[in-house]
Amino acid sequence: MPNRGGPKILAIVLAGGEGKRLMPLTADRAKPAVPFGGIYRLIDFALSNLVNSNYLHIVVLTQYKSHSLDRHVTTTWRMSSLLGNYVTPVPAQQRVGKNWYLGSADAIYQSLNLIHDEKPDYVVVVGADHVYRMDFADMVDAHIASGAKASVAAIRQPISLADQFGVIDVDPQNPARIRAFLEKPTDPQGLPDSPDEVLASMGNYVFSTDALIEAVTRDADLEDSKHDMGGDIIPAFVERGEAFVYDFKDNEIPGAEDRDRGYWRDVGTIDSYFDAHMDLVSIHPIFNLYNDRWPIHTTSGMSLPPAKFVHGSHGRTGTAVDSIVSPGCIISGATVSHSVLSPNVVVRSFSDIDSSILLDGVKVGRSCIVRRAIIDKDVTLPDGTHIGIDHDADRARGFTVTDSGIVVVGKGTVVTP
Repeated sequence: MPNRGGPKILAIVLAGGEGKRLMPLTADRAKPAVPFGGIYRLIDFALSNLVNSNYLHIVVLTQYKSHSLDRHVTTTWRMSSLLGNYVTPVPAQQRVGKNWYLGSADAIYQSLNLIHDEKPDYVVVVGADHVYRMDFADMVDAHIASGAKASVAAIRQPISLADQFGVIDVDPQNPARIRAFLEKPTDPQGLPDSPDEVLASMGNYVFSTDALIEAVTRDADLEDSKHDMGGDIIPAFVERGEAFVYDFKDNEIPGAEDRDRGYWRDVGTIDSYFDAHMDLVSIHPIFNLYNDRWPIHTTSGMSLPPAKFVHGSHGRTGTAVDSIVSPGCIISGATVSHSVLSPNVVVRSFSDIDSSILLDGVKVGRSCIVRRAIIDKDVTLPDGTHIGIDHDADRARGFTVTDSGIVVVGKGTVVTP
């Protein structure tokens, strides 16, 4: 529902990507449905930011392996029908041809009926797989004030890391106007007010409705287009001088602290997914899940019992330090440190879990050692299992091991000691 007297906003969440770089976590689920931070799904961060911004007309465009994602959205994100608010998943429907979504821009083109039905003044388009807090209302206000047809949210990054991002080159005479998009440049120009920094695209956009409809419709007829929002649609706006940048540093979130203000992570790889979890578990977390003035909403889980820690004898004490332990977990005479445990995880006596992520329903037997590992849903580790100690042995058992040494045990894997 729009603010009283304010513009009418439709939010579109792009949630149809395969998430190949997150395999094996995406072998059986869509990337936005991947669990994160114990009790959340990745999509909960985008949806929470939109709802907290008071944007309550939201469509989620889904495609690949979307069952668990669709189920999560429909069962968790229920709005008041009395007020006309909604969050609804919309699968690819082949409305304009026999193709499934060919890219993020094509997803919007094939879903233009949603825009025509809603008749918004502006459309907010966001990705579904980033971890951050953002007030989109502030970005929309800046978009309207600028007179731009398209606005791109960007976060400042050290110029030394520019070759890892899509970089936004701004006009020195008008730093809000985008002069060019540079894909992983090796010698970019620094910002006018900060020569040692560049602006990296966050994958969040605001469009004037008519301009977005015209852009995706024009793009649909281009045979050489990849039909991608960041790769094709935004550059077309840039060429016409109609694209402006929104600097994420200007976004103020109620309750934000100096340590987590401006936090944003693309968790598109196993390493970045792991690192983002480690950001959560320090005494003063780099990303603070406990900001109740800008909450991250998800399924309440109130039907689960509280976490339990049992046994207190010497050498057999159930403890968890610098860790997140979700409802339904039992730490029975085991040690857990620098780790994130999703609901219904059980860790039995004499086991040691360090710097690891255990997803829903993982069962760890006695005398196990787990180091720098991600254990997917419903995996059982027999007594005496060692993971993350010998990477050659881990690979021999069919586990994924990244170059940085993170071990991933996929959902449903039968583990031998």
